[in-house]
Amino acid sequence: MEMGRNLVALMVVMVALFEISKGYELCNIDENGLKACKPSVTEPNPVDPNVECCQALSGADLTCLCSYKNSMLLPTFGIDPNLAMGLPSKCNMTTPANC
Repeated sequence: MEMGRNLVALMVVMVALFEISKGYELCNIDENGLKACKPSVTEPNPVDPNVECCQALSGADLTCLCSYKNSMLLPTFGIDPNLAMGLPSKCNMTTPANC
C-alpha cells in the first residue's frame, strides 16, 4: 500500500515538473494568467479575481481544470482547490457539469 502511494506521489511530481518545463501552462492558462489568478485562490485572504485573471480563465480548458479538483497538485502550489473551482462563477462563466 505504501509503495502505491509513493508511486502516485512520484507521478504527481513528474507531472508538475513537466508542466513547469513547458513554461508554467496549465489547462491553456499561461504563466501570466496563473499569476493573475493566484491571489484569488490562495488562503488566508483570497481576493475577487481581477480582469486579467478572468481573461485568462476565458481561454482555459475548464474541463481540464476540473480534473485537478481532488488532485494533490494544487495544494503543493499553495492553491486552494475549492477557491479555484469557484473562479468561473466569479468571472461570470459557466462551470462544466460534474465539476
